[in-house]
Amino acid sequence: MTSLDQRQETEDTEPGGYAAARLRLLHENAEDGRARRQALATLTDTWLAELFDAASAPRGVALVAVGGYGRGELSPRSDLDLLLLHDGRAEPRAVAAVADRLWYPVWDLGLDLDHSVRTPDEARKTAGEDLKVHLGLLDARHVAGDLGLTTALRSTVFADWRNQAPKRLPALHELCAERAERHGELQFLLEPDLKEARGGLRDATALRAVAASWLADAPRAGLDEARRTLLDVRDALHLATGRATDRLALQEQDQVAAHLGLLDADALLRQVYEAARTLAYAGDVTWREVQRVLRARSLRPRLRAVFGAGRGAPERTPLADGVVEQEGEAVLARTVRPERDAVLPLRAAAAAAQGGLPLSPHAVRRLATACPPLPTPWPAEAREELVTLLGAGRPTVEVWEALEAGGLVTALLPDWERVRCRPQRNAVHTWTVDRHLVETAVRAAALTRRVSRPDLLLVAALLHDLGKGWPGDHSVAGEIIVRDVAARIGFDAADVATLATVVRHHLLLVETATRRDLDDPATVRGVADAVRDVATLELLHALTEADALATGPAAWSTWRASLVDDLARRVAAALSGAEPPEPEPAALTAEQERLAVEAYRTAGPVLTLRTRHEGQPGDAEADAQAPVGVELLVAVPDQPGVLPALAGVLAMHRLTVRTAEFRSTEIPGELRTAPDAPRDAASGGARAGDVTAVLVLDWRVSAAYGSLPQAARLRADLVRALDGSLDIRGRLAERDAAYPRRKGLSVPPPRVRVAPAASRSATVIEVRAQDAPGLLHRLGLALESAGVRVRSAHASTLGANAVDAFYVTGPDGGPLAPDAASALAAELERTLG
Repeated sequence: MTSLDQRQETEDTEPGGYAAARLRLLHENAEDGRARRQALATLTDTWLAELFDAASAPRGVALVAVGGYGRGELSPRSDLDLLLLHDGRAEPRAVAAVADRLWYPVWDLGLDLDHSVRTPDEARKTAGEDLKVHLGLLDARHVAGDLGLTTALRSTVFADWRNQAPKRLPALHELCAERAERHGELQFLLEPDLKEARGGLRDATALRAVAASWLADAPRAGLDEARRTLLDVRDALHLATGRATDRLALQEQDQVAAHLGLLDADALLRQVYEAARTLAYAGDVTWREVQRVLRARSLRPRLRAVFGAGRGAPERTPLADGVVEQEGEAVLARTVRPERDAVLPLRAAAAAAQGGLPLSPHAVRRLATACPPLPTPWPAEAREELVTLLGAGRPTVEVWEALEAGGLVTALLPDWERVRCRPQRNAVHTWTVDRHLVETAVRAAALTRRVSRPDLLLVAALLHDLGKGWPGDHSVAGEIIVRDVAARIGFDAADVATLATVVRHHLLLVETATRRDLDDPATVRGVADAVRDVATLELLHALTEADALATGPAAWSTWRASLVDDLARRVAAALSGAEPPEPEPAALTAEQERLAVEAYRTAGPVLTLRTRHEGQPGDAEADAQAPVGVELLVAVPDQPGVLPALAGVLAMHRLTVRTAEFRSTEIPGELRTAPDAPRDAASGGARAGDVTAVLVLDWRVSAAYGSLPQAARLRADLVRALDGSLDIRGRLAERDAAYPRRKGLSVPPPRVRVAPAASRSATVIEVRAQDAPGLLHRLGLALESAGVRVRSAHASTLGANAVDAFYVTGPDGGPLAPDAASALAAELERTLG
């Protein structure tokens, strides 16, 4: 070695030499962030090792890096976490002298130092008392001195961590939750703390600690990249500010973005949010797994005492076709074939959300890799499952996050990519654009009883700000995007037009109500011209409230709500004169007439199951427009109890009623010729010639899971239900009791009202409620008990919402008196409650 080389080495190991080398590394080298952090750690190791050697440390002493420095993650302004470890044999003064020779040069350079001097027993004792110390020691790394001492400490610390995991991990989880409460969620903050906020670097360290316990592990996909992204941003922040800070302040974001080669501050925040979202989701999954394992461990001794050493497989409860609940998660059934089921991702997500359950990460991975893409337009079942997912309320958020983590959301809705993790630089907004859309759907789920088309409300809530990913007025851009998205989802032309109108004008009510004179007729006329009909006004009114509530606490108030309500009432009054007259009922189809005549002649129920209406098999356009399920046509001689009987039989067979049309028809005289038919049980208790009216029911039904029952079985049970030999209520109660009750899903209360001026010949009772097994059966029983006659019924299931209308008459065959109608509506509402 030349004298020049020796002089250079001396300079680099002395404080001044280390400082110069450090500056060169930070400012001159064009290395990527990870390589620079490792190089800085290596440079610091070399310098500290030289200081340690120069201190003439006695035997049995070691210098150990812990925490971030132990992991080799030194950012430009990171502090040095150091432990001077000694075996207790050396003189205390000698150990203290070594510490002085190490600490003072660090302080002289102005570097932050977190230091301690301990024996292995002292380090172990302190770790047992202080969780944060234990976490730091999990990253212990040898720098200089007695390697055996460091190795022994690491082995002891890891053994203690694993042995104490059942106690330590719940405490760590609580620590993470408290920190998140103080600092918020990194993925939504305009000035986030990269280290302390939820989804930040502290959480990444916690996930490493959980993995070190061998009790559970975090999802690995994207985890290292997310952590590296946050570290790179923190490095750039340190270099830009010259300070040891973890808060990404607004005034520094452009400079940090430029240092990282990003377009602007929005691109920077979007990158940070994506990384934080990955870490936050990994944390949710990991802590759920920790709780599951610890719960299983606590139950195992009791199960062993009750059942012996063996234990069967975990219980699996069906949720939907191909989806079951297992150990508190929604998972795929063992027999499911994802490669043959394009709707399975949405069905699984909807079932999980409606059950208030998380979607298993293993299920998400399998759905993302195995399921084929949906055709365009989507089949009706896919659209229904999306609406069901959105209508679940708060549980939708966790399930949506799981779909996001698996890349399923952008696969289903490619336009989502433009708003994903997009920041909103308005202090009124709490969330990123994409999370705001999900939150709006959550809020809208509580308002579905206020509209006649809850499916359109929920989809409009999810899509209303998609235009924020494009230049110009986001409402104008959003209208164009939503027309395309809604058509791809499978809505018909009329519904696409309604959704486009709602998205285009989703700010109209609140802006008009707060900025215009409501007493000016031109104000009301302008809104009415834009909205065009009362149904669209209902949607716009509900979306306005949901949008504002999802924006943040400053966006909605009692004052704003009163102004918007007043404007909506005035516009509804202006539109009411333009409502269409009551439509005449459509004539029976040839198939319906055939069944009606057969029911009259046989004096008993007749039914058929058909898989589709008109349209060619495999026609995507027909699949998108046809309701979900199969068509059930039923004709039965007019008699009391038909509606609750049929609805109850369908509920017994786990069939969901998607749509229902129910009306009475007279058999023409020329078709009444029938042979004498004896009255018997097989005919449902009627005799041909006893009645001339037949009830015709045209319903769409689908199986919750499994295959459809045979038509003959349905007819036999319907006959028994009509003659009273089948106890439907008891059978449904037994079935419900056989399944464990899951935690309740928060849903808006049912709403029953008398529709004003909806019919001149009958009273129209509108019911809006959460769909549930046996709902139509209970409504039918309540109407029968009230002594009214159901002339016709029109029922729809839109996602998880039931929207039903019953045309009822009194004993005289005419509409009910206003008081009687109101009392009936109140009684139905009590029944549903």
